[in-house]
Amino acid sequence: MSKTILITGASSGLGAEMARQFAALGYDLALCARRTAKLDELKAGIAAAQPGARVEIRELDVTDDDQVFEVFRGFQADFGTIDRIVINAGLGKGAPLGTGRYDANRETAMTNFVAALAQSEAAMEIFREQNAGHFVMISSMSAVRGMPKALTTYAATKAGVAHLAEGLRAELYGKPIKVTVLYPGYIASEMNEKVAAKPRGRAAPGRKKPTPLMATTEKGVRAMVDAIEKEKGSAAVPGFPWGPLGVVMKHAPMPVFKRLI
Repeated sequence: MSKTILITGASSGLGAEMARQFAALGYDLALCARRTAKLDELKAGIAAAQPGARVEIRELDVTDDDQVFEVFRGFQADFGTIDRIVINAGLGKGAPLGTGRYDANRETAMTNFVAALAQSEAAMEIFREQNAGHFVMISSMSAVRGMPKALTTYAATKAGVAHLAEGLRAELYGKPIKVTVLYPGYIASEMNEKVAAKPRGRAAPGRKKPTPLMATTEKGVRAMVDAIEKEKGSAAVPGFPWGPLGVVMKHAPMPVFKRLI
């Protein structure tokens, strides 16, 4: 019998690639996002590559609390059991605090933290009823330490969701419901599409500085899927270089940390 995985923010980027890779592993998929046309494309692609996979899709704006619960419960009704839920939907907007862009920072906070709280509530409602399941929170390496400028609010939200999941992990340790927190480093996705995958000289005006640390979407997500399949409690992904770098980021003196970022 196939296992079922629910992925939010599945219309593009890391969510879409997770869907493709989990389908290849034999999972049935419950996929949701705002952009249903993208979900339709993804479903068609998975059907072509994995004809036996069952894929159900639903529109979801994660900032709509009522819709979050409606969609999660709807998927549970579709499949009977949801074995794994990946809270992946997120937003990368942001601006330095005090520069007149509270609107952008608030939108990021509401999408990345408050909406993740709603998704966590809806997921745990299902898992507590089943007394089984695997709860997966996608955080970020930026959660390891407070980040400057446009990343300040984003990093704070990712630290917040990591702590939500870690609290659940402490509560549920040794019980049938498993919890994983992933801390992705630079992985190519729609959110960071302006960052080059490999260094190509000086960045053009209006583009972010290129980084040699960025993994391709396929490779980065493969590391994520591997950690999820192993039900790791927490993991920096890809493990190299982000495992060692995470330790340095967390403990480096401020002058060193500033040069790193």
